[in-house]
Amino acid sequence: MTKWIIIFISVTFLGAAVVLWAGLTGSNSENPYDPFSSSKEARSQEKGDDSVIYPLTGEQADSHIVNRPLAVIINNHPEARPQSGLQHADVVYEVLSEGAVTRFVAIYQSQQPVRIGPVRSARGYHIDLANGFDAFFVTHGWSPEAERMLENNAAPYLSGLHHDGTLFQRSSDRSAPHNSYISYIDALSGLTSKGYEAEYEVRPLPFAEEETLEQTAEASKAEINYLDQYDVTYTFDQQSGSYLRATDNKKDIDLETQEPITISNILILEAPHKEVDEQGRRSIELSTGGNGILLQKGQAYDVEWKNIDGRLLPVKNGKTVPLVPGNTWINIVPSSPGVDHAVELSP
Repeated sequence: MTKWIIIFISVTFLGAAVVLWAGLTGSNSENPYDPFSSSKEARSQEKGDDSVIYPLTGEQADSHIVNRPLAVIINNHPEARPQSGLQHADVVYEVLSEGAVTRFVAIYQSQQPVRIGPVRSARGYHIDLANGFDAFFVTHGWSPEAERMLENNAAPYLSGLHHDGTLFQRSSDRSAPHNSYISYIDALSGLTSKGYEAEYEVRPLPFAEEETLEQTAEASKAEINYLDQYDVTYTFDQQSGSYLRATDNKKDIDLETQEPITISNILILEAPHKEVDEQGRRSIELSTGGNGILLQKGQAYDVEWKNIDGRLLPVKNGKTVPLVPGNTWINIVPSSPGVDHAVELSP
């Protein structure tokens, strides 16, 4: 048995309907894993046909479509679980807010869920993470720093503070602030009504069907502990070829479907955290890079991570490591003590 330790671990708009068509142009023929290429011709040469894929999942799309990603801040307080719509996100960042409670920055582009939430307030680094995808930003409240950033046009945004009870709906089965929800369509309606352009060519993430790294360790299970108070467990499911997630030993599911959350790529990375006020709010350094672990198909890889045009991506020997097709979750943990603590890997 191998042990590692890791501590602390959205056009056309008519009436009330928004119909969104989104798509991807593919990768560069000279470097098939270039995450910033947008050449459909090159991708077609590589695949041998004219198929298109979603830029943030690498999965096949029905047609070439262009919709701007939608980033939503989702609550992860115990009273907010289970959440709605997380399974439909292409990319999810999990990062500490105050104390040992995390929040999610869920990036939607290939799917448009009818219910997302509970939506919670933003921090400055949430905006930075969303900006890596040039995403619309959806929040319900903000820290002083996040308010200043959004009011100074750091991102095109929609806030529940301005649309509570209209675009944002409160659920009667939970108490505030754990009961604010929005649909993808309502979010887009609110954003386009503010004059924001929803049509957008999205830079693709790097994908590859086959494994590209050597020196693997089996990783049927990975446990992450945040500040000795909050645990996340990822367990590999051989049948689906993806990871199942549990929080504090309770399986994570989608509230509406009751189906488990499944994940294709998991990147666990360390970054410097610093408390900045009496409420315990933090600043997180997301530009310097550092150590990380990448989980794919039941294997674990020692990697580094870099901030490449705002996206936190796995890197090995100076080259970006491609993801396997599917969704990606990124757990950001404090660099002290970092990714060298508390993950037990079982064969």
